[in-house]
Amino acid sequence: MRLNASAPPFSAPRRPAVGAAMAAVLVLVAGLLLIWPDRAGAAADPLISRDRPATASSSETSSLGPKNAVDASATTRWASAEGKDPQWIQVDLGATADITRVALSWEAAYAKAYRVESSADGATWTRLAAESAGNGGTDDWTGLSGKGRYVRVYATARGTSYGYSLYDLSVYGSLGGGTPPTGAFTVVAAGDIAAQCTASDSSCAHPKTAALAQKIDPRFYVTMGDNQYDDARIADYRAYYDKTWGVFKAKTHPVPGNHETYDPAGSLSGYKQYFGAIAYPQGKSYYSYDEGNWHFIALDSNTFDQSAQIDWLKSDLARNSKGCIAAYWHHPLYSSGGHGNDPVSKPVWKLLYGAGADVVLNGHDHHYERFAPQDPDGKATAKGIVEIVGGMGGAEPYPIEQVQPNSQKRISGQYGVLKLDFNDSGYTWSYVGTDGQIKDSAPNYTCH
Repeated sequence: MRLNASAPPFSAPRRPAVGAAMAAVLVLVAGLLLIWPDRAGAAADPLISRDRPATASSSETSSLGPKNAVDASATTRWASAEGKDPQWIQVDLGATADITRVALSWEAAYAKAYRVESSADGATWTRLAAESAGNGGTDDWTGLSGKGRYVRVYATARGTSYGYSLYDLSVYGSLGGGTPPTGAFTVVAAGDIAAQCTASDSSCAHPKTAALAQKIDPRFYVTMGDNQYDDARIADYRAYYDKTWGVFKAKTHPVPGNHETYDPAGSLSGYKQYFGAIAYPQGKSYYSYDEGNWHFIALDSNTFDQSAQIDWLKSDLARNSKGCIAAYWHHPLYSSGGHGNDPVSKPVWKLLYGAGADVVLNGHDHHYERFAPQDPDGKATAKGIVEIVGGMGGAEPYPIEQVQPNSQKRISGQYGVLKLDFNDSGYTWSYVGTDGQIKDSAPNYTCH
């Protein structure tokens, strides 16, 4: 049922005696509950969309982005491009939810016709509610019975000559059958990023993946090596990577790839000069940091054959006090792409597996791939590590060549980023293409 706050109020009767007034109030409340039986329960439904990752078909300006519609502020708003139909805004709830209510607070640029929809994967949508004669103000859709991880408002007809603009998109219900996860945050990741091209070249992909990554607006970014092609010189970093992914360098936790070792000025010279202390926070090309209940380990797979990094990793894992572990580096132990499996990572996998690590992110092969949990020997096991290959950040794609055991999903030939959603007890992710569409959604995993 839709309740519009713009509807006229009830007319006030002449004040009766106190007893009669109380009786009138009771009658009125009872009448309202008969008319709107779902409203009594709606107030108890928790808000599950606040500060969750939001995306949109367009934004009028960078300051009017989709995150403004889920920040619970009455003064910030999302606004689409003007004069174009259709337009949409969607929120990622982080896990499958039972959706009972969606409230919309429109700015002057409202939708005359729109649908409220839910989706399990961000690709196939189910209608929860529809409006064909909207008049702006507040639309409160209650008594809904939907399920999904994603909720979107898909607007098809404008009420004005401008675009669409929402002060607030609020989704209520229960997430995962209970309360929303605590300590939740989002990370964007990709590897194999900046080719020697710029946005003036329509075939240049890294400006597009950077725009997508910035639009998602995560807590921070991680790169899985080969950040700059071909030899990762400082001049190339400044000419290409810095113009795109460099916009959010201060929020980036990078690692080097093999191309960073090709610099004629010395291995990792341009990489170290460009990122500085961001890539060497502990004085080495490998480091660790914490966020929420997660311990992140950033490794340099170019030197996995050297004892110094292995000894450091053993010590780092021994000191860790967080409940969940994520690690990332360039060369994957398992891959169905052109480079294939790289055994250089196996000793590191053994250490991480022994410490109960949860997920590993890699690049090197220029495609997207996710694996089922497995042990260092490639045997599927529920207590194993989930590996994701995410080398689709902008370099020329590689084809899938030999599908490896436990590989669950492979996508080649498309550019995009990983959007990873973490909470205190688990994680999930989606592969988002540069067209804004979700190409793959992962299961919800619980930390070991």
